[in-house]
Amino acid sequence: MNKQFIYPQNMRASATLWLWSLKDFAIIAVAALFSAMVLATTKILIPAVITAVYAFLSIRAEEVTILDFIKYAVRYFISTQQYFEWELKDKTYLTEKKKVKEGVKDEKK
Repeated sequence: MNKQFIYPQNMRASATLWLWSLKDFAIIAVAALFSAMVLATTKILIPAVITAVYAFLSIRAEEVTILDFIKYAVRYFISTQQYFEWELKDKTYLTEKKKVKEGVKDEKK
């Protein structure tokens, strides 16, 4: 009897089910059942909305959730200072530009 097993590419990656990790999927499933019971008995939609928002924010793509991506974007664009330092890498560009300004012709020709 020859059994074939399929392993993921990264053995250290967390287990996922569709777009969520298994922990997030279990939380979403329990919250969805609770939301359905609350909606059926009291007609309050707030738990269903909270469950849907959590399900959206916990979607996982390449080990990064949408919530992580939003945090990274806020940190990059809003909360941390960006520092840029401009410098010419090629010094020959400056000497060529100086020669052109002074009217010196290229001696190589």
